[in-house]
Amino acid sequence: MSLRLERRAAPASHMVWLSPVIATVLTCLVAVIVFLVSGVDPITALKTLFVAPVADLYGVGELLIKAAPLVLIGIGLSVGFRAGVWNIGGEGQLILGVIFGGWLALNFGSVGGYWLMPLMMIAGALGGAFWAAIPALLRTRFNANEILVSLMLNYVAALWLSYLVFGPWRDPAGFNFPQSEPLAQAALLPIIIEGTRAHAGIFIALVAVLLGLFVLERGFAGFQLRVTGLSANSARYAGFPVNKAVWIGLLAGGTAAGIAGVGEISGPLGQIFPTASPGYGYAAIVAAFLGRLHPVGILFAGLLMALLYLGGDYAQILGLPSSIGGLFQGLLLFFLLTVDVLIKFRLRIEGPRVPVAGEAS
Repeated sequence: MSLRLERRAAPASHMVWLSPVIATVLTCLVAVIVFLVSGVDPITALKTLFVAPVADLYGVGELLIKAAPLVLIGIGLSVGFRAGVWNIGGEGQLILGVIFGGWLALNFGSVGGYWLMPLMMIAGALGGAFWAAIPALLRTRFNANEILVSLMLNYVAALWLSYLVFGPWRDPAGFNFPQSEPLAQAALLPIIIEGTRAHAGIFIALVAVLLGLFVLERGFAGFQLRVTGLSANSARYAGFPVNKAVWIGLLAGGTAAGIAGVGEISGPLGQIFPTASPGYGYAAIVAAFLGRLHPVGILFAGLLMALLYLGGDYAQILGLPSSIGGLFQGLLLFFLLTVDVLIKFRLRIEGPRVPVAGEAS
């Protein structure tokens, strides 16, 4: 007996959108098993992880500020993913946004006015785009694999930020901790919900959703990207420049990630740390695919991923490690990919062939 995958003639369209729901349900079922094995009541654990973090206004604010970078980066990455450009460097591009925007904040924060924050956002966008331009150039000129290049650049960016924070940017009054001086008030995003840390960066993520709807879903550029992602040869035949799609896909992701990096240091952190991001650049990839590369879907997926981050922190109340949130994020991606494969392919079980009477053996 053997197993093989047989491509379905026409996968059900409604299953494409049901796939994230199925993946979420399967993740919850595995979570229940994990809680039982750990000796924790599953109902109590699920309430602690998914209800307790947003039980008050402060918790809702925390959910929004964690979802904002995930949504922003996820929409930026989805531009490339639609074109078949696999940008895995969102984390490094976010860090470059931190470096470029942080340099302005540290050098001009004390004398800055209303103009400082827009300049920081522009600098962050340029930093993320610059970092994304490296794999774009190598892909279009030398046919280098953008997955490997963008992924390796994440580590280079992290080491660059560590050098700055451990070295020239270290706060002399910070008791030798690796952190910069607190950013000046002019370099901080305004709070939009009193009594919480929810800041104006949330509006930037919502603007990204609207732009994504207009450009990707209704614009001709979005159509070109989709055609390129489905078949580069078809795109060339139609006169769509494939290399241009590569540049657009990578620069869009880098720009969004760079802006998200500025939002982190100007929002909840208020300083620059070596770990400016808890892995938003990687989690945004899951959010993009969980949201079916659709801006509204990514918005809801970003909220779910943010809830998993918060739930990981609350898990420590039950004696579970905070990394359990990352475990569930990984399971969510695993089940999503598995369900997607089964939507496109049918699993066939083939037994040994029985000879027909009269057939030569």
